[in-house]
Amino acid sequence: MKKIALAAALSVASTSAFAGGMAPVAPVMEPAVVVEESSSSSAGIVIPLLLLAVVAAVAVSD
Repeated sequence: MKKIALAAALSVASTSAFAGGMAPVAPVMEPAVVVEESSSSSAGIVIPLLLLAVVAAVAVSD
């Protein structure tokens, strides 16, 4: 009878110890803000135009 009472007391004590256990909480991270600087629309055309002018100058000089 003492073993049953001891087992009952231990089971009650163990369940109350785990009842309010700490739950794992995932850290909340804010999304990173990426700022891209916009360039003018003519910036992408300057290099090809210069290259075309150099090729045209070489073709004319031959």
